[in-house]
Amino acid sequence: METRGRHSATQEYPHPFIHEVKMTSAQRIRGVILGSVLFPVRVAMAALCFLFMWPVARLRFAGLSEEERSRPVQGWRRWLLHPIMLGLSRLAFFFLGFLWVRVKGRRAELKEAPVLVVAPHSSFMDMVSLMPTQLATVVSRSENTSLPVVGALLEFNQAVLVSRKDPESRRRAVAQVTERLTSDGYWPQMLMFPEGTTTNGSALIKFKPGAFLAGLPVQPVLLRYPNKLVNDSARMTCRCLLRVEALWHTTSQLYTNVTVEFLPVYSPSPEERKDPSLYADNVQRLMAKALGLPASDHVMEGRVPVKKLGGLSLPLESPARKTLKLLRTNNLGAQEVEAALDRMIDRCQSGGQGSKVSSEELSSILGLTDKQTAAAICDIYSKGDIVDIRPIYFTLGALSGCVGFASILHTAFTLFDAEGRGSLSAEELSDLMGALLDFPQRHTAELYAQASAGGRLTEENLLRALTTHPAYRRVASEYMKAEEPADGKAVNNNSNAYDGGGSRRDNKKLD
Repeated sequence: METRGRHSATQEYPHPFIHEVKMTSAQRIRGVILGSVLFPVRVAMAALCFLFMWPVARLRFAGLSEEERSRPVQGWRRWLLHPIMLGLSRLAFFFLGFLWVRVKGRRAELKEAPVLVVAPHSSFMDMVSLMPTQLATVVSRSENTSLPVVGALLEFNQAVLVSRKDPESRRRAVAQVTERLTSDGYWPQMLMFPEGTTTNGSALIKFKPGAFLAGLPVQPVLLRYPNKLVNDSARMTCRCLLRVEALWHTTSQLYTNVTVEFLPVYSPSPEERKDPSLYADNVQRLMAKALGLPASDHVMEGRVPVKKLGGLSLPLESPARKTLKLLRTNNLGAQEVEAALDRMIDRCQSGGQGSKVSSEELSSILGLTDKQTAAAICDIYSKGDIVDIRPIYFTLGALSGCVGFASILHTAFTLFDAEGRGSLSAEELSDLMGALLDFPQRHTAELYAQASAGGRLTEENLLRALTTHPAYRRVASEYMKAEEPADGKAVNNNSNAYDGGGSRRDNKKLD
């Protein structure tokens, strides 16, 4: 059985959450001509199908109590209305250009695999996979219930609803999914997109553990779109397209090919049943290999693309990179940035003022004459009018090359060791790593266990874990590595990242 070892997706693989459509002039002209005819006709016919679906969906639960609605639909409401809804759904996709849905392999029976895991997930058109799965139950955002017709369809499907903004809703959804999967055939088969969001299809991002929590067999299902233009333009990660534009490109093709491939049922090992994350990782690698794609550590957290590193979450787009670019645009060179860092650390260590500053104060600290630039930097690190300058100091100091990693960690440890004990609690470590990486870190238990010795997490132990541990050393060697200038010369002596002493300037300030 494969273990936890994974590839780094930072350099080897393209960014999975950004996609740009590239079309030749001939393709654009063809799309305009065909789209002008096919788009209105196909969308109108598909809309007509959805119009017929609405009363069927409403009829399914008409006259039922809340208690009856919480149980699987049985009797005539299933054997009569389910085939009608399935037929109308297939007809809608037919009108949208999916003339054929090729199916490979055999769909497992409910008791063989109570959940189907589908990947890659790159478009709203991926719901075509519901056709060969006989409208399996899905998990959806609760916000979708307010959409016309869609809400009725989710009710018909008896979907598990979850609000991503509400932790309690997520907990209820996990409990509901687990209950259904372990119902021994009482609830119908479920279909889940374990990536949890749409990508550009260049890699399979890290699977969320929801489908694997019950420790039961799953059936992997692969989605393929042979039409290259549709495959490119319908992706929901495309920068340049709105949903209506993606729909235009899809419907302006004469037809769209799609293949739904059912792989053999995957039965978890005893180790995987105990560890849903390991189970999810192994299924991800299996499906990635079958698709000929890399399996990456990328994941979407709070609408921010990150890379998972043990329990840590590293933003794919460094806020310091944007900040440094803004500072250089305002003609702040290396000396001005270093002076600004000095003012930041002075402000952080001043007992009365603290580390929270307004946009106007940030402008003064950075030495900016343009207050709009300061406001833009403030917005990068905080969505409010007040920003904590500690993350700015840590990330900007590392990327600019003005401060070595060991020195940054020493500064951070000193600032977060509020009582001066010489050690950090688990909560303080979480806060420190959140500031160091400028992203909330909610799962630092693994790092705490790795770095603490004798129940104490000291600066020396934390530095050792972050610079020698095979996984966590990437925090220093990759994420907080100094940016190389255009001439290829090192910005400063950031090779001192592991010397434990940092720069003389910072040591003087912290003594």
